[in-house]
Amino acid sequence: MQEVINTPPILLNVENLSISFGDNKVLQKMHLTLHENESIVVVGKSGSGKSVLIKCIIGLLSADSGTISIFGKDISQLNENEFNNIKSKMGFLFQGNALYDSMTVKENMEFAMLRQPEVKSRSTMDSMIIESLSDVGLAHTINMMPAELSGGMRKRIAIARTIVMKPKIILYDEPTAGLDPITGKEIINLINTIKNKYHTASLIITHDIQCIQQTGDLIIILHQGSCYACDSYNQLKKSQDPVIASFLNITT
Repeated sequence: MQEVINTPPILLNVENLSISFGDNKVLQKMHLTLHENESIVVVGKSGSGKSVLIKCIIGLLSADSGTISIFGKDISQLNENEFNNIKSKMGFLFQGNALYDSMTVKENMEFAMLRQPEVKSRSTMDSMIIESLSDVGLAHTINMMPAELSGGMRKRIAIARTIVMKPKIILYDEPTAGLDPITGKEIINLINTIKNKYHTASLIITHDIQCIQQTGDLIIILHQGSCYACDSYNQLKKSQDPVIASFLNITT
């Protein structure tokens, strides 16, 4: 009897995505498939299209051709309300954290929640905020201001805000950038903990080799605007291809 393998559902699918700015072809027939409870790390040189890819996924940029489907729906075919409902199930960790300096930690968390299509009651919001802050080990900071927090703490608060609505997909933009190695390791562990607890799918943009090694189920190497290679880190590190080796700090 043949064994039946249950493949996790596809949450995000990018097919033949191309976008140019003038004569600069940033992405050329880019493809990517992200399943439930899967982490994909995208690496590439500066200007290779990593940030453009994320901006296309969240609707800040429109591609010249190709499709992006989220939860099985082609986002180019959605109206504003439909796309906002899709985005309410996604979290985005900004590279610079994007915390409001004039707001407390709690107010920063509430700001994001109040702009969701389905606004929760005050008591429910408070419980969700405490749970998310506890997930990142910072429940005691709820009434503190961002200026009172270290760089690593601000990053963790930004992650707490990202997960507070229990998104099914999280997009991480350089989650360890600007952090010392010890704090960076803590953030990497936190990314993995969140994935395991909430079964989120993660798309991670990073140059950090530790982050690449320890968070990615699959590594996509963007080169000249397209998916040059896609495999696990352990498989890619065996490659003799100098392009792959250059991205993964492998000596050929």
